[in-house]
Amino acid sequence: MVFAVLGNGFDPRGGGGLIVLVSGGGGGFGICWSVVVTVVLGSGFDCGSGGGGFEIWVLRSRFDYRFYRFMAHGRHGVGEQPLSKIAIHRALYALHENASIKVEPVLLGTKGEDSQWVTVELKHPEPSQDDWVAVFSPANFNSSSCPGDDEPRQQAPYICSAPIKYKFANDSSAGYTTTGKATLKFQLINQRADFSFALFSGGLSNPKLLAVSNIITFANPKAPLYPRLSQGKSWNEMTVTWTSGYNINEAVPFVEWGLKGESQTQSPAGTLTFSRNAMCGAPARTVGWRDPGFIHTSFLKELWPNTRYTYKLGHRLFNGSFIWSKSYYFKSSPYPGEDSLQRVVIFGDMGKAERDGSNEYSNYQPGSLNTTDQLVNDLNNIDIVFHIGDLPYANGYISQWDQFTSQVEPIASAVPYMIGSGNHERDVPGTGSFYDTNDSGGECGVLAETMFYVPAKNRAKFWYSTDYGMFHFCIADSEHDWREGSEQYKFIENCLASADRQKQPWLIFAAHRVLGYSSSYWEAGSYGEPMGRESLQKLWQKYKVDIVFFGHIHNYERTCPIYQNQCVNTERSHYSGTVNGTINIVVGGGGSHLSDFGPVQTSWSLFRDSNYGFGKLTAFNHSSLLFEYKRSSDGKVYDSFTISRDYRDVLACVHDGCEPTTLAT
Repeated sequence: MVFAVLGNGFDPRGGGGLIVLVSGGGGGFGICWSVVVTVVLGSGFDCGSGGGGFEIWVLRSRFDYRFYRFMAHGRHGVGEQPLSKIAIHRALYALHENASIKVEPVLLGTKGEDSQWVTVELKHPEPSQDDWVAVFSPANFNSSSCPGDDEPRQQAPYICSAPIKYKFANDSSAGYTTTGKATLKFQLINQRADFSFALFSGGLSNPKLLAVSNIITFANPKAPLYPRLSQGKSWNEMTVTWTSGYNINEAVPFVEWGLKGESQTQSPAGTLTFSRNAMCGAPARTVGWRDPGFIHTSFLKELWPNTRYTYKLGHRLFNGSFIWSKSYYFKSSPYPGEDSLQRVVIFGDMGKAERDGSNEYSNYQPGSLNTTDQLVNDLNNIDIVFHIGDLPYANGYISQWDQFTSQVEPIASAVPYMIGSGNHERDVPGTGSFYDTNDSGGECGVLAETMFYVPAKNRAKFWYSTDYGMFHFCIADSEHDWREGSEQYKFIENCLASADRQKQPWLIFAAHRVLGYSSSYWEAGSYGEPMGRESLQKLWQKYKVDIVFFGHIHNYERTCPIYQNQCVNTERSHYSGTVNGTINIVVGGGGSHLSDFGPVQTSWSLFRDSNYGFGKLTAFNHSSLLFEYKRSSDGKVYDSFTISRDYRDVLACVHDGCEPTTLAT
């Protein structure tokens, strides 16, 4: 809550600027000034009290301000990768002879499960509220696993890898600080290696290793797991990507598939992996590194349209035996232009979360599991999913990609799970990303482009087009240059121009960052990315794009049909006739911490919701489209609109969207 805005000249450093007085949940106050944003908190301002927060409005000029919002969540910061809070390089060995930690069962997945709950029993004669339990995989996390680098560490033997998850002992077992005994439950997924648990004191900032557990493992750590489907480069092709522990010198990967009850086909799969050296920086190259295993992709071709197929993942070992996954199914895509019911879900910024409550689930990605569960529950009414950037927010902690593919497996194994590239997948300074930040934690796109398949010409350049029945999608990569004259700009124009609107009337553009309009995204005196909007809205208008979707801003917002900052239609929910503007929709509330809206209610913003949710498009035929925004908490519709029109309406001449004509006859 803003207390007051003080006038110019109140910068205690003498730099001038507008000073903003802000409030916090602890009852204190903060002062900030604009040349470099600085916050000075009063003694009553407790950022560690577990509640409240504060807001800052920084006015840099009459028409240029920035909005900042900070929330206090005890020791859980908002928007920070939980594993990055662990100062593992500072860990000390302080093994306590009377401290112990034990895990059971020892052998997991004996019935073919790819996840299982385990029970951790720990004892410590000197318990503290800062004691915590870490899960390491591989189980051996001492100095023998350290890379040959010059990273400064506290003492030998060093701990060189971050755990894959953790819990505070007292948070999970009430009374631990009194009794020194706790029972914790963790859910583990098969991640191609064994596991051990460690008890630390000293909190996350000054960890001291007190005890190490027994080692546990899955019956087959190398098993083929977590299939994710994607559209291929043609409408009648489906790709299946999965992860295993089998290299090509151990086994031959393939997919066995076909119509249920009929003879099955076996299609070979290619195999990819990458090493630590493929990472572009820390922590992906240092404490966040974990062997990704082997990623296999098979191409299932010449599919019949709208047909249900079964499939399973296979590996033929060189001794002649086979390793099989469980059976899955998918429905093939409709023929381009086919007049049938077609349903598309689209969202961004979902992240991942842990069902066992580890890794600060309730504060880092609060809506992630709700979104996942709503999609799983409604899977029979979904044909294809677009996750437009910011997938697991691994931020350089490679283990989290396995966690993410496991979380989305019920969805991605049944319908195409098409992804876009976000800042948390791609951006690393000095690596060619358009934004010079380290939001990906050193991953520089390698994880996203290897773990998932997209039908791009070059997967390192994450832009592509895909067709689904009456829809034509142009998926841009906001983390590479999209300005007029760039390679990507040429792709975008070609993609939009290639849509046959008689057969595919619904033309959709999507990117991660807001390259259009958002009243949350204030930058350089304008909403959204002004360069992107000025470059791209000309194309949207020229090619009569129906809707553009964005993530990055963690909320939901819908504009009117808009062009050059002006609504071109006074209707709010039922659109018909010519396409004389493009509807902009932000669907970035997939699961990560929420974003607030700016202070100005713009004329073009029709609906805003700072909540977790996702969008759904339903094409009933060539003339009728429904959009719905659903909250992840209950799956109910909170905003919707329809578009009704004929082919001649798409062809109609509109401002900056007319085909040239001649007076010749």
